Amino acid sequence: MNKQTQLLALFAALLATGCSSESDTTRIVGELASDRVELTAEAGEPIIEILVAEGEVVAQGQLLLRQDTSRADARLAEAEAAKLQAQARLDELLRGPRAEMIAAARANYEGATTELRFRETEYKRVKEIKALDLASPEQLDRAQAAVDAAKANKLLRHAQLQELLSGTTVEELAQAEQTVAQATARRDLLAVDVARHSSVAPVAGIVDSRLFEIGERPSPGQAMLILLAGAQPHARVYVPEEQRLGVRVGSVVKVYIDGLDTALDGQVRWVATEAMFTPYFALTERDRGHLTYAAKIDIETDGERLPDGIPVSIEL
Repeated sequence: MNKQTQLLALFAALLATGCSSESDTTRIVGELASDRVELTAEAGEPIIEILVAEGEVVAQGQLLLRQDTSRADARLAEAEAAKLQAQARLDELLRGPRAEMIAAARANYEGATTELRFRETEYKRVKEIKALDLASPEQLDRAQAAVDAAKANKLLRHAQLQELLSGTTVEELAQAEQTVAQATARRDLLAVDVARHSSVAPVAGIVDSRLFEIGERPSPGQAMLILLAGAQPHARVYVPEEQRLGVRVGSVVKVYIDGLDTALDGQVRWVATEAMFTPYFALTERDRGHLTYAAKIDIETDGERLPDGIPVSIEL
C-alpha cells in the first residue's frame, strides 16, 4: 500500500468517527479508480505497429500492438514441413508396400537362390579337384566361404521379401501416428507463439499508457501497454470498523461524486476481509476505531467515462 492510500484511508476513518449527525455516520469516503491491465511482451522482438493512442477507448479483442514475427514465422514453417513429412510417412505405411517394391524383392530373392546354387556347384568342383591334389587348400576355403556368403544373402533377401508381403505392423503404425501427433502439437504451439506477437485488448476499457514506441524492443515480461478496464471506474472506498458489518457484497448504495449534482446507484463488488492496519487483533478498543476495510463499488451509469482519482462518498 502506498503512502497516499494510507493517508486517504486514515482520513476516511477519522472523518467517519468524527461526525456527530446520524446522516454523516453512514457516509464512507474514497475515490474513483479502475482495474489496471498490463499487456506484457511474450517475445523480445521489435514493435512494428501501434494501433491505439493514449486515452483511446478500446473494445475487447481489439488489436492494439504488433511485434515482428519473422523468426516466429520461420519456426512455424519448419514445424509445418515436419508435420507434413510425418503425415506422408504414415500415409505410406497405411497404403502398404508398392507392387514394384514386392517385384524387386522377389527378383532379389530369386537371384540370391541362383547365386547359392552356383556357389555350391563351384564348391563341389573345387573339392573334387582338391581330392586329386590339383587344387590348394586355400582355393577350397575360398569356395566354402563363397557358399556361406551366398546362403546368408539368400536368407536376407527372403526376409526382405517376407517383410513386404506381410505389410505394415501394428507397432510401426502406432509409432508413425505418434510422430504425426508430436509434429502437429509442435506446429500448434508455434502458431500460438506467432499469434502472441500481436497484443489484443483482453477487456474493454481505455488506454492509459503506452510504454514503448515503434522500433523499440521490449524484453519478455515487460509491460508495453496499460489499460484501464471497464466502461466506468469503480469507487474504491474505505469502510470504518464499526460499519463493516453493514457492507456486504451485493449491497446497493448511493454514490456521491464531486462535480455531479445527483447521486448514482452503485453495488458493492468486493470488501476486504482484513483491515488495512495490522495487527488488528492486538489493538485496543479505542485503536480499533481507526481500522478501515477497502471496498470496491461498481457504479451504474451510461454516461461518459468518469476520470480516475475523483473523490467520492457512498451512503449505505
